[in-house]
Amino acid sequence: MTQIRQPALRQINRRKLIYMRDLIWELVRRDMKLRYKGSLLGIVWSLLNPLAQLVVFTIIFTWILPLDIPNYALFMFCALLPWTWFQTSWTSATVTIVDGRALIKRPGFPPGILPIVSITSNLVHFLLALPVLIVFMLITDVPLTATVLLLPVLIAIQFLFTLSIAYITAALHVQFRDIAHLVGVIVLLLFYLSPVFYDIAMVPAQLRPLYALNPLVPLLDGYRAIFLRGELPNVPLLTLLAFLSTVLLYFSHRFFMHMSYVFVEEL
Repeated sequence: MTQIRQPALRQINRRKLIYMRDLIWELVRRDMKLRYKGSLLGIVWSLLNPLAQLVVFTIIFTWILPLDIPNYALFMFCALLPWTWFQTSWTSATVTIVDGRALIKRPGFPPGILPIVSITSNLVHFLLALPVLIVFMLITDVPLTATVLLLPVLIAIQFLFTLSIAYITAALHVQFRDIAHLVGVIVLLLFYLSPVFYDIAMVPAQLRPLYALNPLVPLLDGYRAIFLRGELPNVPLLTLLAFLSTVLLYFSHRFFMHMSYVFVEEL
């Protein structure tokens, strides 16, 4: 009897995974269509914000307050793209349950996929912006080396980390609507506490152990390593971040599912 049940259970689990995959894909497509519905430029708008920031910071830190960083535009763009993905993903995933109340109230709908959909939608924008980064590299004669093959690893680690904290804030935001504003403040502080527009080497040596506690530090430097410097990123720190993100994801997902039983009542 047990031998008969095991293949049946595996078949059920396989069908459930396929259903979840297809549902996530359809919701991502829906999100992309709704976001740019009625827009003339469409998805081009996703590039304008980081490009506008790039122009402003390049002007400021090249001519007004020079940081003496070679090839500054490319230097910043390598970190600005993943930073934008993190910022937009976390802020949008935090409010995704409240904004998706119509879906949450449907019987049998799995609420846990909404933060995944939010982060995946912004990942699509990140991937679409990568060709612009490649063009920057070609213009500035920076070679594209084999280290770029590690890009999926960095993306996976960043996805894990973002999802692990998004589950916590998304669940709390249902009951405490101030969470979205708190996340906005934290994101603003993290922008200046992360090596987006400056180099890690500029951080005073006595502060670097404390500075390294920021999980975005090895991530952003990792993107610069594989694109700009053509070298391996900090493997030990990234491995530790991947491990801690996986552990946090396990507990944050359990917390999210525990809180999900009151979502309908609170919404």
